Amino acid sequence: MPVAFLVILAAPLAIVAWAVAAYNSLVGKRMETQNSWSQIDVQLKRRYDLIPNLVETVKGYAAHERETLERVTEARNMAVGARGVAEQARAENMLTGALKSLFAVAEAYPDLKANQSFLQLQEELTATENRIGFARQHYNDAVAQYNSALQSAPTNVVGNTFGFKPAEFFELNAAEAAAVQKPPTVAF
Repeated sequence: MPVAFLVILAAPLAIVAWAVAAYNSLVGKRMETQNSWSQIDVQLKRRYDLIPNLVETVKGYAAHERETLERVTEARNMAVGARGVAEQARAENMLTGALKSLFAVAEAYPDLKANQSFLQLQEELTATENRIGFARQHYNDAVAQYNSALQSAPTNVVGNTFGFKPAEFFELNAAEAAAVQKPPTVAF
């Protein structure tokens, strides 16, 4: 009789212990996803701070390239104001395309290409772009792990019970991917 009683008592305790462990695991994965997004945000803010300096440097050498400079500024402002992962991804991809055009314009100006301030800003921006790429990759990896845990049995029972929601990936749609891959055109 005592063995049967212990089994009857142990089964619900084991289920509760598993549910607590599953809940804590989901919380940890959700926090990792949020932390990963914060790391992207930090790098994006760094990028946003560098761009006005870069635009001003180029403006001094290539004043008649106003349209390109305006596109970069407009894309930066859209990216700064973006909310949510999908909107941020779209805005960042527009900004990346605008920056490609800006660097293409800079290629046409030998004095600008030799300017130390421009070179330093370009190097800092390139390094920041690399950090953003790594942060995006880490974020998407964290989202994949979190979403996988939310959709896997039996963890999905705990996730649904406690209202855990899937996270969005930071990705391009087909049109945005094509636009980013297209080389910038520079006409004089």
